[in-house]
Amino acid sequence: MLLEVKGLTKHFAGLVAVMDIDLNVQKGEILGLIGPNGAGKTTIFSVISGFLKPTKGSVFFNGQNITGLSPPKICHLGVTRTFQLVKPLAQLTVLENVMVGVFSKVVNAEEAKKQAMEVLEFTGQLSQKDAKAGSLPQGDRKRLEISRALATQPNLLLLDECMAGLNPHEISEAIELIRKIRKKGVTLIVIEHVMKAIMSISDQIVVINHGEKIMEGTPEQVVNDQEVIKAYLGEDYVKR
Repeated sequence: MLLEVKGLTKHFAGLVAVMDIDLNVQKGEILGLIGPNGAGKTTIFSVISGFLKPTKGSVFFNGQNITGLSPPKICHLGVTRTFQLVKPLAQLTVLENVMVGVFSKVVNAEEAKKQAMEVLEFTGQLSQKDAKAGSLPQGDRKRLEISRALATQPNLLLLDECMAGLNPHEISEAIELIRKIRKKGVTLIVIEHVMKAIMSISDQIVVINHGEKIMEGTPEQVVNDQEVIKAYLGEDYVKR
């Protein structure tokens, strides 16, 4: 098991954001994490990646207890995340932004540049390497966020709504990129509201509602579960 989350609970003052969540992610798999806005999905990512400390529960990565470690330490171990709100280093070039990610594990500038160029070639952004990150349209900023994350050489990549706001063509490109990343040997957990995408790429899906796990199964099992339909998907989705 690559990632084990056991009894994860997170309180914010009197608010229970996440309650007693268990997750198991096998090496090489894509796990989809879905549910309504405010369900607690991003909170789970924040605890796994070290940006928040859990109220209760544990996170194990490659058999090591990483609960409460700092984000840089967790990143160095091989867990990297993206964010819903994309904030590139606007005045730096695309290449320089990706080099920042490489520097999490590389100290030599020339080697960092070489690795960053390889990442940009992999993600299809090499032609934009000299563009200022702040000048990119939303779709390319989303892809740059993934490029920066890949530059840290993750074993586990947490993608938080990387398709939000994209047009259908960009969504198709994002799906193909995620499949390429998995073929490269990276395990993924993906938070996404674009159901066409999450259902097509996920091996397993976990559904969160009001901070609790209400369903776990294959995409086919999830779309046919009455509780999931009522809490999140809606009858209109199922009838498509």
